[in-house]
Amino acid sequence: MRIAIPTNNPGGMEASRSDHFGHCDVFTLVEVDPDNKVTSVETLPVPDHGAGGCMIPVKTLKDAGVNAIVVGGIGARPMQGFAEVGIEVYWADRNSIPDAAAVMEKFSAGQLPKMNADQVCGGGSNCHH
Repeated sequence: MRIAIPTNNPGGMEASRSDHFGHCDVFTLVEVDPDNKVTSVETLPVPDHGAGGCMIPVKTLKDAGVNAIVVGGIGARPMQGFAEVGIEVYWADRNSIPDAAAVMEKFSAGQLPKMNADQVCGGGSNCHH
């Protein structure tokens, strides 16, 4: 399984998490085996949103083989996009789970909830989870 974590530069397991999917510097991609043990870590630059808007990063993550993403916040359109391409969206509070390593610790323990459509951000700074 391959998990994406929106992080701040430079990315990697020690990187702090981005506050929001759409504002991250880089995606930290973590590959885990069937026992949820980390087997590899790499970073993926965030593509320019350009004309495709927030669907460009969704497609980029799908093309990179991502199965799940763990966010602190996400808008309705990318949430819908992830559902359409089969990527599960999990939520982790950035205040109590501050970096990629902590995300993976909680994810591996099955302690992160899947996000629902009613948890998405409404745009601007109205992000309540």
